[in-house]
Amino acid sequence: MQEHASAVVIGGGVVGCSVLYHLAKAGWKDVLLVERSELTSGSSWHAAGGFHTLNGDPNVARLQAYTVSLYSELEELSGQSCGLHLTGGVMLADSEERLNFLRYTQATGRALGMDTEIITPSEAKAMFPLMDESRFVGALWDPVEGHLDPSGTTHAYAMAARKLGGKIELRNRVTDIAQSPDGTWIVTTEKGTVRTDHVVNAGGLWAREVGRMVGLELPLLAMEHMYLLTESMPEVREFNEASGRELVGVIDFKGEIYTRQEREGLLLGTYEKACVPWSAKETPWDFGHELLQPDLDRITPSLEVGFEHFPAFGRAGIKQIVNGPFTFAPDGNPLVGPVQGLTNFWCACAVMAGFSQGGGVGLALANWMTDGDPGHDIFGMDVARFGDFTSLRYTNAKVRENYSRRFSIRFPNEELPAARPQQTTPLYDIMVRDNHAVMGDSWGLETPLWFAPSAAEAKDDLSFHRSNDFAHVGAEVRAVRERVGVTEIANFAKYEVSGPGAGGWLSRLMTNTMPMPGRIVLTPMLNHEGKLIGDFTIASAGDERFMVWGSTAAQIYHMRWFERHLPTDGTVRLRRFGQELVGLSIAGPQSRALFEKLADIDVSNEAFRFMDYREMDVAGCPCKVNRISYTGDLGYEIWMDPAYERTVYLAIKDAGVEFGIADFGMRALLSMRLEKNFPTWFAELRPIYGPYEGAMERFVKLAKNDFIGLSKAAEEREKGPKARRVSFAIQADDTDVMGDEPVWAKVGDVDHGLVSPPHGYGAPRFDASGAEMPKIHPQRDGEWRVVGWVTSGGYGHHVDMSLAQGYVPAAMADIDEEGVFEIEILGKRRSARILTEPPFDPQGERMRG
Repeated sequence: MQEHASAVVIGGGVVGCSVLYHLAKAGWKDVLLVERSELTSGSSWHAAGGFHTLNGDPNVARLQAYTVSLYSELEELSGQSCGLHLTGGVMLADSEERLNFLRYTQATGRALGMDTEIITPSEAKAMFPLMDESRFVGALWDPVEGHLDPSGTTHAYAMAARKLGGKIELRNRVTDIAQSPDGTWIVTTEKGTVRTDHVVNAGGLWAREVGRMVGLELPLLAMEHMYLLTESMPEVREFNEASGRELVGVIDFKGEIYTRQEREGLLLGTYEKACVPWSAKETPWDFGHELLQPDLDRITPSLEVGFEHFPAFGRAGIKQIVNGPFTFAPDGNPLVGPVQGLTNFWCACAVMAGFSQGGGVGLALANWMTDGDPGHDIFGMDVARFGDFTSLRYTNAKVRENYSRRFSIRFPNEELPAARPQQTTPLYDIMVRDNHAVMGDSWGLETPLWFAPSAAEAKDDLSFHRSNDFAHVGAEVRAVRERVGVTEIANFAKYEVSGPGAGGWLSRLMTNTMPMPGRIVLTPMLNHEGKLIGDFTIASAGDERFMVWGSTAAQIYHMRWFERHLPTDGTVRLRRFGQELVGLSIAGPQSRALFEKLADIDVSNEAFRFMDYREMDVAGCPCKVNRISYTGDLGYEIWMDPAYERTVYLAIKDAGVEFGIADFGMRALLSMRLEKNFPTWFAELRPIYGPYEGAMERFVKLAKNDFIGLSKAAEEREKGPKARRVSFAIQADDTDVMGDEPVWAKVGDVDHGLVSPPHGYGAPRFDASGAEMPKIHPQRDGEWRVVGWVTSGGYGHHVDMSLAQGYVPAAMADIDEEGVFEIEILGKRRSARILTEPPFDPQGERMRG
């Protein structure tokens, strides 16, 4: 066994073999994969082998599309068949709500150039005659779906990797991983040790155990997953003989089942509500090519629905029941990327949809390891999206919830209950018991979303349309705009940067100049390619100390970046507060009058200016105060230790009585930020956009000191951005955008080239007579074209507008005429107009007044 390698990949499933292949393809010849048994010995060998491109996160969907398109290349290079069956697939809706979900799914696919189509039940029956079409109201056709041979595909990756120089060591379990003082890793195996610069944890079922070797507790859990194979079915054979085609794959949301053809029978799998974790605390190392004991009783409710919806199932004999474990993260997406606090230790695990996502995971990770960047926006898969709140029990509860809801609709206003509350602030009981708050999960922290008139009304009625919170959120917005409101902002990320090198270090990371003592700046942060990876508020507290606020969900993501660039000479100290620092915001035209009653110093507009920072007592408690508000109104952010929060909050409410103070929640705050056209990180500001595309140029100071991404930002300004962030007013009725919808424009034959082209890698569709139907072009309709996409939106209650932000070609960003743009919402295109200035207080007079 070799003693040195540039990278060691641990795990020989489809994901590990994909990582090995992509690293070798990128030019790393000295890469080694170590597998405890044989290739595919974990979950890969017993997988159902289905693949698809659709995903709730469009950026993950792009990588899934890459995975599917890769298979023909793998077969050619390796000489090994993947057993590819590109059948296409339909998702069946039995209710109008589920059809709305499919309409939204189709719309998001348009923005990616996907060839999906809403079809009738009879059209679906033409491709899958075993269904009872009377049970359904519609379906979504996706031509880029199918199934393959799991073992053949995994070996195709491995053989292709070997041809490119990658090496594979089988029957050799890793027993220990340790890091040397020089930063290299010592990987100890049953056959010897390997010194390497990089370690990739692609351990699959054993990824948790591999992580524990370096002191890491990964948020993943294996779940038992069952599918059954039927005996040969005459209905299947008759369709094959009559049409010359294979049955399409089917997902039935009501039954929570999926099915596809397997020889002359069918494979049917379930994501049952009564799901069961496997080896919840430890995974046995001696588990191999084994299956678990089937439990048909557990999946009987799904099978009963399946027999009703697909009567032929009820007449078929069962040939085999497969029950095997698969790993999941709390949200169902993979865990990919470098681990914060560990040098060159990488994750490629919890990839439960390995044959849809394995290629994309391998590509992104290989890019990251070789170029320092994944080359795609993969935050939805980034291991850094989770924090230390994802304990073993939290992960167990969330994974079970996610598994049981895999084929359930996720409504835009739905908050999932499992493992909650996990983190709370000192105000939690007041918010829930006294104020009737409807709470949301913000990176594991309970955060008020809106406030109901009574405890009985404090719940969301789930809907794709404006719901029961609409009037109450509107009242909260009006209270702020007309009087004064208070909200909790403990869910913001908070950091302190100090030391003699603090200012210079921050200036090297950020695009804006650093503030003078007592002042605040807003600043993006770029990666080396000049793309947006953060958006921060920075205050200079003096004494070589800066306070920094950022996006909640990106705390570990940003800490990883900060630590990567931290000087080694001790001149910069970095602290992340988490919930050791909490906050309240008061905002509205009466907020200064209220604040004056709480402060013991002069807080007049002359003494405490817009974008000032002060450390002062508020209601007799030591606080850090920013003269700024995300509402875009006159306001203050007040930060304090948790021990003081109740005192400060109760004092604010007591002093605010004479001003008509009201509590407002996160939904009202987001409504007001839309009225100001404020972007937010992870929606508008993501690592696929440059600062000029994101309309952030006023915060980018190219003439200041050198900063990361400077040359690329300068290049973007010189050449001009390809796309541009804009704000839209939409003529909507009772439904607002949810994000990722396509933006249509009346452009004739002009091709602006912003939206990706259709995949062109799909199966044909046939009508009820068996005749092939003409291909649709989901991005074109006469003179109309899909030219962009929505990043976020909602209702602006003060300005009485349905609003959205999104990206369009830069050449179209200043067209504010009626009749040029439309935004597709739940299958209907709504007229939209670009707003060239914020609809609320465009000159910013309220903030500064």
